Amino acid sequence: MFYPLSQSLNISMKLALLAGTQSGCGKTTIMLALLQYLKVQQQSVTSFKAGPDFLDPLWHQLLTGRTSYNLDTRMVGIEQSRQQINKQHQHVELALIEGVMGLFDGRSGVGLDGSSADLAKGLACPIILVVNAKGMSGSIVPLVSGYCDFAEKMGVNISGIIANQVGSAHHASLLKNFLVDYDMPPLLAWMEKDVPALPERHLGLVTPDETDAPDFSKFFHVDHTALLNAFAEWTDNKQDVDKVERRLLGKKIAIAKDAACCFIYPANIDWLTEQGAEISYFSVIAGESVPLDADAVWLPGGYPELYAEQLSLSKSWDSLNQFIQAGHPVLAECGGSVLLGTELIDIKGVAWPMSGLLPYQSKMQKRLASLGYREDVSGIRGHEFHYSVRDNEKDFQSCFECSRGDKGIRYKNLRTSYIHWYFPSAPEVMAAWLVKN
Repeated sequence: MFYPLSQSLNISMKLALLAGTQSGCGKTTIMLALLQYLKVQQQSVTSFKAGPDFLDPLWHQLLTGRTSYNLDTRMVGIEQSRQQINKQHQHVELALIEGVMGLFDGRSGVGLDGSSADLAKGLACPIILVVNAKGMSGSIVPLVSGYCDFAEKMGVNISGIIANQVGSAHHASLLKNFLVDYDMPPLLAWMEKDVPALPERHLGLVTPDETDAPDFSKFFHVDHTALLNAFAEWTDNKQDVDKVERRLLGKKIAIAKDAACCFIYPANIDWLTEQGAEISYFSVIAGESVPLDADAVWLPGGYPELYAEQLSLSKSWDSLNQFIQAGHPVLAECGGSVLLGTELIDIKGVAWPMSGLLPYQSKMQKRLASLGYREDVSGIRGHEFHYSVRDNEKDFQSCFECSRGDKGIRYKNLRTSYIHWYFPSAPEVMAAWLVKN
């Protein structure tokens, strides 16, 4: 049943974290359905994504019209996660964080760093738990009870349940009553089992510009009052007074940005601007040259494998080669690193010429090549997630000293690796990478 929304805009921002029992339980579908529902109800809402994902935040932004920032206790850190939330608290009534993997899954251990539970604990934030209820009735009680007990031991609260893959209104009623009978958190909403699926590929969801968002309203049933009661007021809304040192004042940073280079943390763009940099963009798919006045170039990751033919014909490479040979700083990440090699060999074994600026090949494979958080000895943090592998690189100098993951390649002032770096995690280090020696 839907309830009317109060139109008051004078209430403080409320926050909740949407977590799942495990990966694949439908957490992202429920997140998008909630954002869609709240917008239809004219609720002012913003969103965040726990963990290093690039694709889910793009879908959040499509539905809310607001930038969705990454939060976590490993790459971003709890203090900077709080700061990101504080930047939003005066502008919206509700903030919803989409969790990562299962509630207690993280970098290591149970509910430790990088997990949704650890983030909720650090933010003093209630958890709304998504449960895949397909084929389940009374079993929802011991399942939810176990999650609640472990969450309570950690000092976090599960404030409500959303059931996914529900067979009928009668099925939903059974689940709701069982939770009430055993004094469990209430059922806030439920999703029918035949909800449209979002298309996916090897790195996750497709991008929003490739398909329309499904209309979830016919499949998603919400108890509005119970839903709002599951959020808690955000009280840590201190204004940050730290003085920002403008390390890149007067520097012009050129960023490759198009469908092949689209994995960009919004916080990285904010950080460049706060550091005083002037940002410009160019497209390698369109064959655009590096801007003549650029002081440094950033080649982000993305989907070069989907645009291999266009990239093989790109006219960007001459200007990029001249830029690199002149000793200007270049940072290439994951897909951006693929662009610098001689060839990209796609999943069918077809070899597509790339820039040829460095003598290695990048080969797509069906299995995951590497996944996980990364940290350089300098202290800068990031994340690695890719299906391609690089060869013929043994004669190069490494540029990173990570305990795990890609050590990268250093050539003049070019640094390239499979790691996506989170710039604000080490401002002095990142600024040094972007300034010519």
